[in-house]
Amino acid sequence: MLDTFSSTRGVPNCVVPVDTLTSRQLNRATLARQLLLAREKATVADAVERLAGMQAQEPKHPFIGLWTRVEGFRREDLYAALHDRDVVRVTLFRGTLHLTRARDYPAQRAVLAPLLHQAVKVLGSRADGLDIDRVLPAARTLLAGDPRTFNDIRKQLVEAFPEVNDRALGYTTRMYVPLVMIPTDDRWAFPSVAKFGLADEWLGRPVTGDSAMEPLVLEYLSAFGPATPADAQSWAGVSMKAAFEKLRPTLRVFRDERGRELFDLPDAPRPDGDTTVPARFLPEFDNLILAYADRSRLIDDEYRPLVTTKNLRVRATFLWDGRVSGVWEIDRKKTSATLRLKPFGTLPKKAVAALSDEGERLVRFVEDDATTFAVEIQEPA
Repeated sequence: MLDTFSSTRGVPNCVVPVDTLTSRQLNRATLARQLLLAREKATVADAVERLAGMQAQEPKHPFIGLWTRVEGFRREDLYAALHDRDVVRVTLFRGTLHLTRARDYPAQRAVLAPLLHQAVKVLGSRADGLDIDRVLPAARTLLAGDPRTFNDIRKQLVEAFPEVNDRALGYTTRMYVPLVMIPTDDRWAFPSVAKFGLADEWLGRPVTGDSAMEPLVLEYLSAFGPATPADAQSWAGVSMKAAFEKLRPTLRVFRDERGRELFDLPDAPRPDGDTTVPARFLPEFDNLILAYADRSRLIDDEYRPLVTTKNLRVRATFLWDGRVSGVWEIDRKKTSATLRLKPFGTLPKKAVAALSDEGERLVRFVEDDATTFAVEIQEPA
C-alpha cells in the first residue's frame, strides 16, 4: 500500500510506502512489548520500566502482573525493589496509582503535573475557600520527615484550614505534592491504609524533570506500539498529539485495517500475526486493558462491558490466543483456594487444558498459604 504525505524532512509531497498491519499483527506486537509472548528474564525494575509502569490501584495487582510476565518471579522480588527504592508506588498516569521505576518518576511527573493539577476541578463547590498557595506549603511541612496516612493528613489540614472541605484538602495535596506510598512488611508490601511520604525525601533527590512530552511518547510506543495519539492519550490521560507530530520524522508510520494512522519505533518488535501465544492471566486494572482508545486488537467490543463494571472497576482477565477471552476471580475459604474462570464463549479443549494448568500455578502463587487448590471453568452464559 502506498500513502502520500508532506514530509517534515524537507522533501515535499514525498510518496512513501505505508504498511497495513492486521489486528492480529497489532495484537502480537502489543504482547511482545508487554512480555506476554513468553515470560522473560528481567529484574523487577527493568520489567516495570519496559512496561511503562503498572497500574497499582490495589497493592496485590502488580505482583500478579509481574508473575505472569517475568520468568522465575517471586513475591519477595517486588517487595525488595520497593524497599530498596528502585520502584515506587505513586499517583501518575490518569491520576491513578501506578508502580514506576524510581529513576523515571521525576520526568514522568513533570510531564503529567498539569494533568494532575487540572484534576482538582472535579472538586467543584467542595473547593470553596481553598487557597492552594497556602495549603501546599502547609501540607509539605506536615509531611516533612513524617509519612502519614491520608486520614491523618486530612485531619491535620482541617485543623489549619477549618473553613475548607477535608476531601478537597486531601485531594489537592495528592495531586499537587509529589508523594510516594511507603512500603511495609505487609503481605503485598502495603497495608490497606498506607502512609504517604514526600517523594523527594524518599528518593533522596528533588522531583524535577524536563516537561517535554516527546520522551513519554517514546516510552509509550516502546511498551504499547504501534498506536495512535488517541491511544496514548487514553493511557496517560493527557493529549500527546503535538509530540507525535514532532517525532513523526523519526518514527515508522503504519495503518490499521480501517486505514487509521499508527506510529511506532523503527526497531521495535512486530512479530508475525501467527506467532503462538500462551495462556496468560492478568490482574485487575492491568494496563494492557487500559492503554488504548481502540482496544479491538485485544478484546471484542461486545465483551468490553463484561470487563469494566458500572463503578469502573476493571476485572481480572485471561488471554487465549492473545485475546481477552474471559474474567477470573479467586474464592478463598479457610485453607482452600479456588480459581474460577468465566469465559465469554466456548473454549476449545486445548485452551481449557492450558488455562487449567496456568491457572493452578496462578492460584498457588496468589494463595500460597492455602493447602488445597482448584481451578473451575464455568460454562459461558
